[in-house]
Amino acid sequence: MIGKILGTTFGFMFGRLPGAVLGFIVGHFFDKGYSQDFNQMGGFSRFFTSQDAFKTQAIFFHSLFSVMGHMAKADGVVSDSEIRMASALMDKMGLEGDVRAEAQQAFRDGKAADFPIKETIKEFKESCHGRRDILQVYLEILIQSAYVDGRLDKAEQVILENVAQQLGFQQNELLYLLSAFEAEMRFRQNGGQQQGTHGRTASYSSQQSEDDAYKILGVSKSDDDKSIKKAYRKLMSEHHPDKLVSKGLPKQALELAKNKTQDIQAAYELLKEKRGFK
Repeated sequence: MIGKILGTTFGFMFGRLPGAVLGFIVGHFFDKGYSQDFNQMGGFSRFFTSQDAFKTQAIFFHSLFSVMGHMAKADGVVSDSEIRMASALMDKMGLEGDVRAEAQQAFRDGKAADFPIKETIKEFKESCHGRRDILQVYLEILIQSAYVDGRLDKAEQVILENVAQQLGFQQNELLYLLSAFEAEMRFRQNGGQQQGTHGRTASYSSQQSEDDAYKILGVSKSDDDKSIKKAYRKLMSEHHPDKLVSKGLPKQALELAKNKTQDIQAAYELLKEKRGFK
C-alpha cells in the first residue's frame, strides 16, 4: 500500500490528476513486485532506483491502450470485436486489479475527441529513451489491434502513420511492418509452415505460404541464402524476450513478442526446406 500512497502523492504534486493516476500505477508495481523484499534489499534506496523502470511500464500500458482506444474510435464506432481484442490483450499480459482498471480507463480516454495523441506518443518515446526495439514492438502491437476485424481501415492507417512518424519510423518501414503482419496472419491461420494441404485452406497454396514467408522475413526470392540467414538472425535478435526486457519492455508484453518470434522461426524453417540450405 505504501507504493500507491507515495506514487499518487508525488504524482499529484508534479502532474496534478494525470500525474496522480500515473503515480498510482507506478505505486502498484512497487507494491506488487518489491514490497516483500523492500527492507532486505536497500529500502528507499532500492525504491528510488527502481522507479524509472516502474514509470516506463506504467507509461507503456497507458500509452498503448489509450492509442488503441483512439484507433478503435477512428471510424466513428467502437465495435464489440475491438473491445474484446483490448480485453484479450489485457488477459495475455496478465493485467489484473488496479492496473487492468487503469488500462481500461486509458482505452476509454483514447476515444475522446480531444485525445492528445501527439503528447501521449512523445511521453512514451521519451520514457523508453527512444530504444528502437521497444518502439517497434509497441508499433507492432498497435498494428495487431488495428487488424482485429481482419482489415485495416483508412482512418486507422492514418493514425498508425502518425504514430510511426512520431516514433521515428519511415513510411517504407511502416509499410513493411504492415505487409509482414498481413503475411503472418495468413501464414499462421493456414498452417503455412506445414507441407501438403493439412491445416491449410484450399485457397492458400504452397506458393502463397512461401511468398508470405519471404514477406515475414523482409527478404525476396532473389536474395541469396546468406542474406536470408542474416535477416532471420536480425529479426530474432530484435524480438528476443530477454533482450527486450533488459531494454524496458514490460514482462507482461513478452507473450506478444514470443508470438512474433514463433512466426519468424516458422517462416525461416519453411524457406530452409524449400531452398535446401542448412
